[in-house]
Amino acid sequence: MNRKTHTLCAAIALALAGPAITAQAQDTPAAGASARTLDTLIVTGTRVAERTVAQSQSPIDIITPEALTATGTGELATALARALPSLNFPRPALTDGTSGIRPAQLRGLSPDQVLILVNGKRRHSSAQLNVNGSIGRGSSATDLNAIPIAAIERVEVLRDGASAQYGSDAIAGVVNIVLKGAASGGSLAVDAGQYSAGDGNKYQLSGDAGVGFADGRGAVHVAAQITDQDYSNRAGPYQGSAPNTGNYPDIGQKTFIIGDPQVQANAVSANGRFNITDSVSAYATAMASNRDITSFAFYRSRNHNPLTALFYPDGFVPQIQQDSRDRSLLAGLKGSTAGGLAWDVSYNYGYNKIDFHTDNSVNYSLGAASPTRFHDGALEYTQNVLNADFTQSLELGLAYPAALSFGAEYRQEKWNQSPGALDSYIGGGAQGFGGFTAENAVHADRDSYALYAGLEADLSEKFSAGLTARYEDYSDFGDAVSGKLSARYAFTDAVALRATASTGFRAPSLSQQNYQVITSSVDSSGVFTQRGTFPATSAAALALGAEPLKQEESTSYSLGLVLQPTQNLYLTVDAYQIEIDDRIVLSSPLNIDPSASANAGVPARLAAARAAQDLLAGLGINGVTSFNYFTNAIDTRTRGVDVVASYTQPLAASALELTASYGYSKTEITHIAADPAAWSAFSALSPSRIARDEIGRIEEGYPHNKAILNGTWKGQKWDLGLTATRYGSFTNRPSSGAANDQNFDANWVLDVSASYRPSQQWKLTVGADNVLDQYPDRSLFANSTFGMFPYSNYSPYGFNGAYVYGRIAYTW
Repeated sequence: MNRKTHTLCAAIALALAGPAITAQAQDTPAAGASARTLDTLIVTGTRVAERTVAQSQSPIDIITPEALTATGTGELATALARALPSLNFPRPALTDGTSGIRPAQLRGLSPDQVLILVNGKRRHSSAQLNVNGSIGRGSSATDLNAIPIAAIERVEVLRDGASAQYGSDAIAGVVNIVLKGAASGGSLAVDAGQYSAGDGNKYQLSGDAGVGFADGRGAVHVAAQITDQDYSNRAGPYQGSAPNTGNYPDIGQKTFIIGDPQVQANAVSANGRFNITDSVSAYATAMASNRDITSFAFYRSRNHNPLTALFYPDGFVPQIQQDSRDRSLLAGLKGSTAGGLAWDVSYNYGYNKIDFHTDNSVNYSLGAASPTRFHDGALEYTQNVLNADFTQSLELGLAYPAALSFGAEYRQEKWNQSPGALDSYIGGGAQGFGGFTAENAVHADRDSYALYAGLEADLSEKFSAGLTARYEDYSDFGDAVSGKLSARYAFTDAVALRATASTGFRAPSLSQQNYQVITSSVDSSGVFTQRGTFPATSAAALALGAEPLKQEESTSYSLGLVLQPTQNLYLTVDAYQIEIDDRIVLSSPLNIDPSASANAGVPARLAAARAAQDLLAGLGINGVTSFNYFTNAIDTRTRGVDVVASYTQPLAASALELTASYGYSKTEITHIAADPAAWSAFSALSPSRIARDEIGRIEEGYPHNKAILNGTWKGQKWDLGLTATRYGSFTNRPSSGAANDQNFDANWVLDVSASYRPSQQWKLTVGADNVLDQYPDRSLFANSTFGMFPYSNYSPYGFNGAYVYGRIAYTW
């Protein structure tokens, strides 16, 4: 390492205690031109300043702004998925709110098992709860796409358990989004593109600018992004045997809308600092995002109801509109003392509200007086966090000073489920997305506090180690203790080993504990159902054996190899195992509709369905044909390996940058809790609370492996980029039985781009994502809703085909 003692002491004195990021680090440009470089200074996963990626005791990826804007996407989650083999971001359709606010998963785990930070501080989660049949079913995750890419300096992705360092949710890892903070410079870009099929048109205007003030003592960097995106449609023709009846249209007529939603989005951010004295400074970050999202429900034919023709003679597709309003504010003071104590005190506010409307719809129970647009209610999440973090440099007689870190956190959370207008839920409710009822209104809150302490030191020139412990106490379910031990040993400057062992936890979200709603959906046979989801502590769930939710607990191990055989070649290989006990999942639905074809012809099922409906009717719940709740029912084990390599070849007046990365992860359910006696009483309707479709979704619904090969040639005037991504196979195991299981083949997706710089400030880019127009395998007919839903929602790269775009950018 060859760092002098006084240099490290000065660096520690200037560092932020805890996870916060220094103003100096915010001003530092991303080191090197590669999307990942081991020489970049990091602020995630360590309390020691001047720690680089190569010196990290845990695996870390650095994603630069160039990597985020290397494709035609304007979504942060999509850009990260194209840069990281360990991140999966499918694009489901016909999944109600999940179609518009889509979750991402890291290392094949649940979307809410990765912690998102902005400038080192906890980012609030979305108010959305994913309850439909998509990857991440049952999760309430952070909405990455509410953050404008134009505001980002870099993204640090810690691929390791870090609950002891950062608290709840950091089981799969941590994504720290570092915002631009420079006092000068900026950019302005205009993007436009569309899918090769002729739809999904997107227009985007984005930019950022830095301003200094008070003779250089202060700086503020602002950014904005405006996006207008049309929907895409990849619905297939109806292929059933009984056209013009039931819910379905004429043969060959495309009436479903299956693809990307329509989105109008605006986002702004401001990131500032001010040096009050030489040793004390203030900082603040504010972000706001408005996103109006229109996705689509199942088609209702003209024969759906006798009243349909009165409103829609040709049938109709209900539109589900989500108006997401996202706000955050971070403010704090930080400084250092002459004795080497660095301190940081901050307040962190986050808020997300999603208003739901159903348009182009009808409530049949209101007859001819029914409106066609409904306000369905709203979901709200609020977070208030106070942090006090400290780092002290200690002389312990070692080669270098050690870093002692300690601190405390207080967090208050609120989650509200507000009812819709009466006409949205009365009777059968609005078609497509019925409103939240007044009886199901929720106003939940909790608070928690945490204490942590850690010690990290370079014990010798070759060996460094760290130890962290954390205690958290929640007002609604109890407390949790987690710890982490990490180490790194450098055999030479070119070869090093690193390893970690940690325990972690994830607190059940307020939405998982309190969400209650009855929604309409359709099964693969075209049968509409009224699915009820109820809190585990509700009378209805308790009557079927539910228990109050408790925290998930994890144990993680990792072992990594870091190689730098030459100055231009870097290679890291990290293997890991993550065991999670009491994992929270949404139970499989219990079909309690006596008229359902699966029940009507079987006396035992018919009797059980009637008994279940009578049980719920005794609790005042009527009209529900399908029932489920959240439960800590499974234990899982995830094993995997991540490989990252980067090579730069200088050429005459140009350079060739090559990167290769590979991620493998496989999750197995190691234990499923026995069904409670109350649920078992209806075993004729469902073999288990956790049925085969949910098991398949967790174990095989995502690619176990993903490889990314990237090459960029940078000349004096031209840049050429080529990225080939191989998405491994995945499997759909529907509830209908093994006969309809389907394995989807692995596929290569190719992205290309070419940029021309007529001057130092201007850059013109044309490109194509998925230039070869690759589509996933078509779903089996039995899984495709009579052929009209031809592709799987699990597809890791969607099912829209090639996307062609152009960009004009100006920087200063």
